[in-house]
Amino acid sequence: MTLQNKRRADCPHYAKTELLADLLQKILPDFHIHKICVHPSDWQDWLEGTCSSNGWKHESSPIVWRELIDRGGKGMLLGGFSDFLEHVQGYYGITSDMGSEQMMKIAAENLQVTEVLMEEAARQNQSLQVFHIWITGALSPTCYSLIPKLFTTELIRDISTISLHLLDVNSSEESLLGLKMETEDLALSQLHEVTVHSDMTWAFQSADLILFLDDWPSNSETPVEQGDKDHMVSQVAERFRSYGRLVEANAQKDVRVMVAGDSYVNLKCSLLIENAPSVDPCRFVAMTTQLEYEARAQLAEKLSVKTTDITDIIVWGNISGSSHVDLQRAKVFRYKGSIWGPTGFSQQVLEMIYDKKWLETDFLSLVALRRRAISLKTNRTAANSATNGILAVLNAWSNCYSSREVFSLGVVSSGRAGNYRASHDTILSHPRVDP
Repeated sequence: MTLQNKRRADCPHYAKTELLADLLQKILPDFHIHKICVHPSDWQDWLEGTCSSNGWKHESSPIVWRELIDRGGKGMLLGGFSDFLEHVQGYYGITSDMGSEQMMKIAAENLQVTEVLMEEAARQNQSLQVFHIWITGALSPTCYSLIPKLFTTELIRDISTISLHLLDVNSSEESLLGLKMETEDLALSQLHEVTVHSDMTWAFQSADLILFLDDWPSNSETPVEQGDKDHMVSQVAERFRSYGRLVEANAQKDVRVMVAGDSYVNLKCSLLIENAPSVDPCRFVAMTTQLEYEARAQLAEKLSVKTTDITDIIVWGNISGSSHVDLQRAKVFRYKGSIWGPTGFSQQVLEMIYDKKWLETDFLSLVALRRRAISLKTNRTAANSATNGILAVLNAWSNCYSSREVFSLGVVSSGRAGNYRASHDTILSHPRVDP
């Protein structure tokens, strides 16, 4: 059993609960206690956020809860100081006779130590000028694929000191610690620290870049029932509203935010923008490049060229829903047809593919089902192509994308995109040059 014991740094009742918890950890098998001290100035915001995300009601310090599976698992509120004492006495017949004077003395010492540690951390961060990257859905295959390559992007390559924060809500802390160890073993010269988080308590603190990889995939081969779909959408909305509020409260105001995944990508990005009103909406993007590259791969196979020989595909609409792959400007290079040209010579894709029926039927279904086909063959998500798409957007953010090549990206709409009408403030995928 794992107990979480969190309190204000100046809370006198904490000393008594800590003494009892330490004793239980010493005498009971498989009993673990995790203690966190919160400064008085941060306590109320932290308490309200924690209770809101868990559906609890609690107003005083300390707060004690039991995690039913592992640290980071689902929590059951035990209560405060009196509740914990009654729980320990009722279950184990143990109590504490610590007096009020000693409790006050320990509380003052705790506050002093907390403030010293906070000052040291602030001085260290100021001197290092740390760039903070947060990744959610950290235990996803995409994150595993992304981390080693992330530090090679143009956006990050010249940054000397980076803190990487890995968040996977309600996941096993052991799994996150394993990921932390593996990341540290990469021996990346820019990496200052790796932190892991299984709850949203401190999410996006000082964030300069946030990558949202959370997903709610359906692995079933049968259509999802409407009730299940509604429940899934409700879960997505609740999670990303909370994320948006935390971005608003904790992240830098010039933070860059990218949403990637296989489900509800536009919705997630919209909810983040809606709940982080002080951050410029233009700093939020939804990743379209994976879908764009999947379409390029199908066309390349049809024309017997490399995927890189297909360019200027445009994706309009809802990235993980109703979207349109526009080939009006698509080009093919090095196509072995009746017309040849010098290096850099290209032809229109629509003129080289004579099978219009294939374009209107098979091509669209092949693109739509590409990721699912990969997942069925590999029993995992298409992590490598997702990583490649994320890296392409990060490089584009550093103006490393060719200005002559069309680039699709999900961004907030101003009401019209090309010949397509869209509601104001809607996330819509359309062509961009500099995201």
